[in-house]
Amino acid sequence: MLGMVLAGGRGERLFPLTRDRSKPSVSFGGKYRIIDFVLSNFINSGIYSIYVVVQYKSQSLIEHLRAAWRLGGRIKHQFITIAPPQMRRGEVWYRGTADAVYQNLHVIRNFDPELVVVFGADHIYRMDIAQMMDYHREREADVTVAAIPVPIESAHRFGVIKVNKEGRIIGFLEKPKDPPPMPGNPKFAYASMGNYLFNRDILMEALSHDAKRHSEHDFGRTIIPELFPEGGSLHMISAKTRSRG
Repeated sequence: MLGMVLAGGRGERLFPLTRDRSKPSVSFGGKYRIIDFVLSNFINSGIYSIYVVVQYKSQSLIEHLRAAWRLGGRIKHQFITIAPPQMRRGEVWYRGTADAVYQNLHVIRNFDPELVVVFGADHIYRMDIAQMMDYHREREADVTVAAIPVPIESAHRFGVIKVNKEGRIIGFLEKPKDPPPMPGNPKFAYASMGNYLFNRDILMEALSHDAKRHSEHDFGRTIIPELFPEGGSLHMISAKTRSRG
């Protein structure tokens, strides 16, 4: 499996903390950076091949990764590597989360993984991703999306997943005014964590199709909402996360 960590966000709501650095490189608790939590989750879940996709004011983040995350060296498939914009698809920077992975499709082809784990780098939580991978394989899913229950009155601030009783995604709404509740629990809704598990071929096909058109090139706004109506096997797993700090 191959990990892709999306760490190029501006984090405008954290300004002035993000005045000189990207959101994932903001300090947390005086000891950590925000990105440390997703990397810890990856390593402790047995994911040792990781590309960190950077863009906005990334030097502080790059220096932190160089000093704090030295992985592998002699073992070919154990690494944490930076993937900055390289304009392989024209004179453009990363135009969205999906485009950031699309511009690195050559990395996925060369690595040839079974699964691609695409997670954001701007959340503080603890998660056993191995459980998500087991669930993905058990359900024979094409894509699995991690979600967390939130109170229904707060769900309008998130991307909300609508699922059936079997956990299959039947709707994906970005900040809906009337969020659909969880099955069997009208007081809560499933909010997407922006963490995805893809079968390699499905991911590459979806990103290649998205790159040929005008869209937001975003996993939450374009890729996931358009996959489930096409008959793909998309499932949702309610993540048993544990916040830190």
